Amino acid sequence: MSTAVPVAQRAGDDEAIAARKRAMALLAHALAPEMAEPIDRLWPRHAARDLKPIETGLVMLRGRIGGDGAPFNVGEATVTRAIVELPSGERGYAHILGRDAGRARLAAILDALWQRPEARPDVKKAVLAPIAARIAADKAKSRAETAATRVDFFTVVRGEDDA
Repeated sequence: MSTAVPVAQRAGDDEAIAARKRAMALLAHALAPEMAEPIDRLWPRHAARDLKPIETGLVMLRGRIGGDGAPFNVGEATVTRAIVELPSGERGYAHILGRDAGRARLAAILDALWQRPEARPDVKKAVLAPIAARIAADKAKSRAETAATRVDFFTVVRGEDDA
């Protein structure tokens, strides 16, 4: 009986995997127009084909009290998955919250394009950077709105309590 030997990782593989994870996370939060316009403008002839039909299903969300307690089921969320392949062989995958099949397909196409070394700079500049900027602006706005409602409580020492 033989045992499987892990494949040695090339230098830089961990960085490439982390970069792709960051790209896929941004694409999962992207709006359809943020993805459709750059695809139509920069890669109108991408010719991506669906490897599987786009699917919508449910995933169970798990949580922990305090971050380290026993896990429990919080509830379910609707997720849509798309898998595409470019004629050059790159496969793109996308999972997004909700039922928007078109948005999931756009994200999968951009994931596949991101894997092409010659297209990656354009994907970063035309797609990922604007999405990251919008998300950062939304978070800053939310923090500012929350800070405006903040109440600071303090204790005042009364003179008769000094005894």
